[in-house]
Amino acid sequence: MTGKIVKGIAGFYYVHGEDGKLYECKAKGIFRNKKIKPLVGDDVEISVLSREPSEGNIDQIRPRSNTLVRPAVANIHQALLIFAMADPDPNLNLLDRFLVLMERSHVRVTVAFNKTDLAGEEERQKYRDIYESAGYPVMFLSARGGEGLGQVREYLKGKTTVLAGPSGVGKSSLTNLLMPGANMETGAVSEKIRRGRHTTRHSELFCLEKDTYLMDTPGFSSLFVDDMEPEELKTLFPEFAPYEAECRFVGCVHMGERNCGVKDAARAGLVSRSRYENYRLFYRELKEKRRY
Repeated sequence: MTGKIVKGIAGFYYVHGEDGKLYECKAKGIFRNKKIKPLVGDDVEISVLSREPSEGNIDQIRPRSNTLVRPAVANIHQALLIFAMADPDPNLNLLDRFLVLMERSHVRVTVAFNKTDLAGEEERQKYRDIYESAGYPVMFLSARGGEGLGQVREYLKGKTTVLAGPSGVGKSSLTNLLMPGANMETGAVSEKIRRGRHTTRHSELFCLEKDTYLMDTPGFSSLFVDDMEPEELKTLFPEFAPYEAECRFVGCVHMGERNCGVKDAARAGLVSRSRYENYRLFYRELKEKRRY
């Protein structure tokens, strides 16, 4: 029987089988011998050992279309990145770090801002200008008021989607609205430090309907890729590409070079200033890591 791993806990893998049942499975020793670890999102073939209770063994892992490290998941079609409009205010540095990771993994991203009831049209336009000009679709949601839920459901249909973002922005609340049976634990935003408690403890795929899976991931407060060369970073900011022909030097990294088309575009407002400044910060971080 074929199925998809939707959860992995303490050496057990829970597989949503083609018959609609959830099977508790162990992976065969051959995977351990080959140092292959089954991942949430893997499409697998299983041997059914028992129907009641539903138990089986994972016999084969089908080829993966992609793999993410954080969260550890395979075969993702897209990511819905959730930040709040306010309470907590969006950390654009963290948002851009996540976009770099997804670009590197070739995963399409839509940026969604929740808690629209806490901000006005001026704030919406600000975030539209930054991220739509960089090539990312932008949604505005209110898990509390129901705004945008129909748009999200349509976006998710027929895909496996990672729902990601910092703690306290409403990811688990949104999951509960999209699939009440998920029963995700929600946590209030800490009044003392104004950031969310980490309420999602493991990665799990929820089957919303046929061929439609949603993963709510643990909230993150920091991200970065350690094994990237600094020169690769510019390729992960897609909005830079149209202006690189104006750079005087081949291999320009858009930092201190003279006659840099990307730097000029940022100065003219054609590239988001916040995105460009975050690029510069990330580049310096990677250079510093390479030194050590």
